[in-house]
Amino acid sequence: MHTMTFSQIRQHLATAIDTVVNNHSPIIVTRQNKEPVVLISLDDYKSIEETAYLMQSMTNASRLNSAIAQLEAGQGKTRELIEE
Repeated sequence: MHTMTFSQIRQHLATAIDTVVNNHSPIIVTRQNKEPVVLISLDDYKSIEETAYLMQSMTNASRLNSAIAQLEAGQGKTRELIEE
């Protein structure tokens, strides 16, 4: 994750926004004597929110984690899409 000062962000805001959006790489913005903030694309923010929502249910979280573990162990299955 890249870090920039508030002054750097102010000078290069358009470039920073393009980098965040195109690379899906958040930027930490540091500020003097204040808490840092994170610049993140809307798509990435929505993805984080959706993941948090899906993981709220213990049952759903368990199923998702199990599926991820199976995929990482090479036990994934390819299926044909049904087109209607």
